[in-house]
Amino acid sequence: MAKKSLKIEGMTCAACAKAVERVTRKLDGVIESNVNLATEKLNIDFDEEKLKLQDIKNAIEKAGYKAIDNTVSKTIKIEGMTCAACAKAVERVTRKLDGVVESNVNLATEKLTISYEADKLRLSEIKKAIEKAGYKAVEEVVSVDTDKEKKEKEISVLWKKFIAAAIFTVPLLYISMGHMLGAPLPMFLDPHMNPEAFAFVQLILTIPVVIAGNKYYKIGFKTLFKGSPNMDSLIAIGTSAAVLYGIFATYKIFTGHHEYAMDLYFESAATIITLITLGKYLEAVSKGKSSEAIKKLMGLAPKTALVIRNGKEEEISIDEVEVGDIIVVKPGEKMPVDGEVVEGITSVDESMLTGESIPVEKNVGDKIIGASINKNGTIKYRATKVGKDTALSQIIKLVEEAQGSKAPIAKLADIISGYFVPIVIVLAVISGLGWYFIGKESGVFSLTIFIAVLVIACPCALGLATPTAIMVGTGKGAEYGVLIKSGEALETAHKIQTIVFDKTGTITEGKPKVTDIIVSNGLHENDLLQLAASAEKGSEHPLAEAIVKAAEEKGLEFRKVNFFKAIPGLGIEVNIDEKSIFIGNRKLMNENKISLENLEEVSNRLAEEGKTPMYISIDNKIAGIIAVADTVKENSKRAIERLHAMGIEVAMITGDNKKTAEAIAKQVGIDRILAEVLPEDKANEVKKLQVEGEKVAMVGDGINDAPALAQADIGIAIGSGTDVAMESADIVLMRSDLMDVPTAVELSKSTIRNIKQNLFWAFGYNTIGIPVAMGLLHIFGGPLLNPMIAGAAMSLSSVSVVTNALRLKRFKPKA
Repeated sequence: MAKKSLKIEGMTCAACAKAVERVTRKLDGVIESNVNLATEKLNIDFDEEKLKLQDIKNAIEKAGYKAIDNTVSKTIKIEGMTCAACAKAVERVTRKLDGVVESNVNLATEKLTISYEADKLRLSEIKKAIEKAGYKAVEEVVSVDTDKEKKEKEISVLWKKFIAAAIFTVPLLYISMGHMLGAPLPMFLDPHMNPEAFAFVQLILTIPVVIAGNKYYKIGFKTLFKGSPNMDSLIAIGTSAAVLYGIFATYKIFTGHHEYAMDLYFESAATIITLITLGKYLEAVSKGKSSEAIKKLMGLAPKTALVIRNGKEEEISIDEVEVGDIIVVKPGEKMPVDGEVVEGITSVDESMLTGESIPVEKNVGDKIIGASINKNGTIKYRATKVGKDTALSQIIKLVEEAQGSKAPIAKLADIISGYFVPIVIVLAVISGLGWYFIGKESGVFSLTIFIAVLVIACPCALGLATPTAIMVGTGKGAEYGVLIKSGEALETAHKIQTIVFDKTGTITEGKPKVTDIIVSNGLHENDLLQLAASAEKGSEHPLAEAIVKAAEEKGLEFRKVNFFKAIPGLGIEVNIDEKSIFIGNRKLMNENKISLENLEEVSNRLAEEGKTPMYISIDNKIAGIIAVADTVKENSKRAIERLHAMGIEVAMITGDNKKTAEAIAKQVGIDRILAEVLPEDKANEVKKLQVEGEKVAMVGDGINDAPALAQADIGIAIGSGTDVAMESADIVLMRSDLMDVPTAVELSKSTIRNIKQNLFWAFGYNTIGIPVAMGLLHIFGGPLLNPMIAGAAMSLSSVSVVTNALRLKRFKPKA
C-alpha cells in the first residue's frame, strides 16, 4: 500500500478539484483520493501491486491537468572527477538510488544537479553513495525550490496579463459606453457619423484582451468538452458569445446595416476577462504563501552540528547526524536534533516550540528538543531522534497534514456553474433551432436568439458577486488591523461556534512581571526588591529578569554581590553586605530548613491566582515573597465578553498546570479550559472539538500553535507572534489586539450577507432574462430580447453587484 502527495497544476476552481478526484477514484487500485484546492495537492492511497504512480499521472494529464511529485532539486559540487567516465560513474551511482528522478553531472563546472523525492531519500544518503564511488560531495551550492519559482512566475504572468488587458479595456469602455452617458467622442468614432470606425476600433481593442485571456478559452473549452465544465468554461462561453456576436454585428455594419452599431458587446467580453484576471492574480498571491509556513519551520533547525567522533569534536551537516551521536552544544547555540543530556547542566529556551517563555532547566537524563536554544551552559547530549523523527519535523508534518485535510470551501458560483453552463448551452441550442424549424424564422433571427441566451447568461455578475465583496471586505479588515489572507477565511469565519485561545502571548502578555511584594520581619518592600534584584542581576532566567526590570522601573540602585551560586531547579545563593541570601522556590527553602512562618497562607493564595512565588531569605530567616506572573492583556476580557454576546463559546489551551490556567480563565471569563496540553497535542484538541460538530477558530502566536492553526476551520494569529504562526493562519491580527477577533467575525458576517445579496441579483437577472431571451414574450406578441438588451441587463446586474459590494465600506465594528 502506498500513500502519495502530488502537486496538481492547472486547477482553477472546485469543479477542477472534483474532476481530478473523479478520474483518479475510477482507477483500479485506488483506495482513497482527495484534492485540496487551497494547497493544490492530491493525497492518494493506492495499491502498488495493481497500480503504478505513472498510471495515476497519465490519468490526471488525460483529464487536462498535470501531476508533479514532491521532488527537490539540488546542485552539489563534486571533487575527484578527472574525465567523462568519472562523470558517468557519479550519474550511475546516484540514479540507482530509490527516489532519484533525474541526475546529471556537468564535468566542466564539476557540479551534480539532482532531483529526488524528499520523502524517499535524504541528501546525506546521496553524498554517501557518491563517496562510496570514490568521489567527494563537497558542498551544497544551490537549493532550488521549483514550486516557489513556479508560483512566483505564475503571479508575475497574471499581473502582466491584467495590466495588458486593463490598458485596452479602459479606452474600450469609454468608446462603447461613454456616448450613452453624454461623454464626448471624436467625430471619426461617433456611432451615428462613422459606425464602421466605431465598430472596427472596438474590435481592434478587444483582440489583445482576448489574447491576454487565452488560458480561459484553452482550459474552459477543454473541460467543457470533457464533460466537467468549470468557471473558466462559463467565462469562455460568455465572452466568446459576446465577441462572436460583436464580429457578426461589425460585419453587418460594414455591409450597410448601421443599426447594428448599438448591438456591439465587445466591452462586456473585455471587462469580464480583465476583472477575472485580477481575481486570479489576487488568488495566486494568497495561494503562493501557503507553503511559507513549512519553509520557515524548516529554517528553524541549525544547518550543522558539533559531534564527537573518534574522541574529537567535528562539525558536520545536520543531515549527517545519526542516532547515538554525541553532540556538543555551547551557550547561545541551537540544539540540532532531539536527544538526551549525558553531561552538563544548562537552561534551555523552548519558547519557539512550546510558546512558554520561561527556560527549562536541563540535567543529565533530561530530554532535549531540536531547534530549542541553549541559554547558559555547555552540554553534551546523545541524539535519539534525527531527520523526520524529531519534534520539529513532526510539527512540520502536522502542519502539512492539517493543511492537506482541510476541505476547500467550494464557491457557490463554481458549484452551480457545473449545472448552469450545460443547461444554458442546451437552452440556447433548443431555442435557436426551435425558432428556426418550428417558428419558421430566418437564420439571423435564430442566431440572435441563440446568442441572446448566451449573453444574458454571461457570468459577469456571477464572477463579480463573490470576489468584489471579498475585496472590499478584506480591504476594510486591513483598515482595522485585521489581515484576512483569503476569501475562504472570510467566508468561513461567520460560521464559527467555538474560539480556542492559546494562553501565553495571546490572552496573556507572554512576559513575566512582578505582581506582588510581600515582606516579613519589618523589612520595606523596596529594600526587599533591591536585594532580590541585585542578587538576580547575573541571572538570565525570565523570572529574574522580571525582578531586575521592576527594580529598574523604581530607580533602585543595585548592590555589590560578593558571592553568587546558581542552584539548578531551585534558585540562587548570594552574599550581599556579608548577608547570606537565598532566592528561589519553596523546595529551596525546605532544603535549607527555612520556615515560611506567617507567609504560608499568602504563598498558597498567590499560587492559586496563577502567580509564581519567589521566596527570599536573609541569614536563614524568611524575609518575604516576590510574586511574578504572566499578566493578562488589557483587552482580553472585553474581547471574550463580545464573543459571548455573539453566542460564541470561548476555550483556552495551554501547557501550564490546571491551577494557573483556572486562575487566568476566571479573570477573563473562559468557558472551557484545556490545560497541560503538549505542543504536538494542540491540533488534536482542536480536532476533538471539530468531531463534536463545532466550527472552530484557533487564536495563537507561537510555533507550537502552527499545527492547531492549520487544523482549525479558521486559524487566527497574533501579529506580535512568530512568522510561522502568521503564515499558518488564515487571519492575522496586526495590532495584536484581541478585540480584533470579534471584529473579524463581524466583518465575515457582513461580507457573507453581502455576497448572498450579490448572488441573488446575479442569478435573478439570469432567471428572469433567459426565458425572455429564448423568446417567451415574442410567442405572445411581445418584444424579442435582442442581444443589445441582454447585454444591457447583464451590465446592469454587474453594476448592482459592485454597488452593493461597495456598501461594505460603511462597515464599523461594534464598540
